[in-house]
This record gives sequence, C-alpha cells and structure tokens, in this order.
Amino acid sequence: MNKSAEEKLIERVPPQNLEAEQSLLGCILIDKDALIKVIGDISEDDFYKDAHRVIYETIRELYNNHEPIDILTLSNRLEEKKKLKDIGGRTYLAQLSNVVVTSSNVSNYAEIVQKKATFRRLQSAATDIMELSYREEDKIDEILDEAEKKMFAVSRKFLKNSFVSVDDLLANAFERIDVKVRLTT
Repeated sequence: MNKSAEEKLIERVPPQNLEAEQSLLGCILIDKDALIKVIGDISEDDFYKDAHRVIYETIRELYNNHEPIDILTLSNRLEEKKKLKDIGGRTYLAQLSNVVVTSSNVSNYAEIVQKKATFRRLQSAATDIMELSYREEDKIDEILDEAEKKMFAVSRKFLKNSFVSVDDLLANAFERIDVKVRLTT
C-alpha cells in the first residue's frame, strides 16, 4: 500500500524527544546542581515543547537571580509571569519532578535535547536555502554566501557546546589552587 504525499507530510514531525525534555527539567527540579552541569549546553530555544521552553527560561531567571530552584519558587515565578496555567500548572511541575529518580543522567538528557534541536535548526536552514535557490534574479555568489551563513549558524551553535570557556577553565584552576593553598597553610 502506497501512502499519499499528504499522508507522508502529516507523519513528519520535527525531531524532538519530549521524554528527554521532561527528564532534563525533572533533574533540575530535584537537584540544584543539575542545572550547573548543563546550563552552558542548553538554551530555551533547544526545547521543542513551548511549555518546556517557558519552564527552562524561568528556571534560568531564578538561577541568575540566585533564587532557589524548586517547584514552589518556580510555580510562584510562573504565576507572576501569568504563565503557570499555560505550562500545565503546579500539577505538571510536580509530574516533571517525578519523572526521574536521580539527576545522574542530566548530561545525557541535555545531549539528546540539544541534538534534536540541532536537527530542527538544520531542517529550517535547509528550507531557507531552498527558498534562496528560487531568487534567480540575485547574484549567485550572494546567494551562496547567504546559504553558507545559514549552515554555519547551525554548526556554530552545535560546535559551541564542544568548547570550554577560558573563564570556566580559569575559575576552576583558581579554585583548585585556592584549595591547595588552604590545605598547605
């Protein structure tokens, strides 16, 4: 049985893994240190589900304001922003915290979420590049340059997570030196 073109289009859902998104958020809610492990790798834009995007954005706000990250403070902040109902309410936040029993796999969940987001960005760039190919009145070198920029933007976002910031390296080095100095004195 051959499927019609319309049926094939309906089946195509952008790459995503909602369970990984839920598990990632759940890890952050049950372990304050989980966010520190992934904050440099994951952004709000990496989440497929809008509710998860809003939740993560609010978690980062709490973190940046040095506030506790738990269901109470998160639901309170979401309520202040008038977004608590939109994300599924306190019940959904409680469900997220119950999705995982340990935060030990937070980096794996973050990697899955980030990989799926990269695939979505790649699809978006490919669509944009295809649209560029119809601009026959433009100069070909300008079109190729624009297409290259779109692809580079996708790869830059993905590769950025492979590098460690010099600030992070120095902070860790100074922290180790400080500990050693205190131990020897």
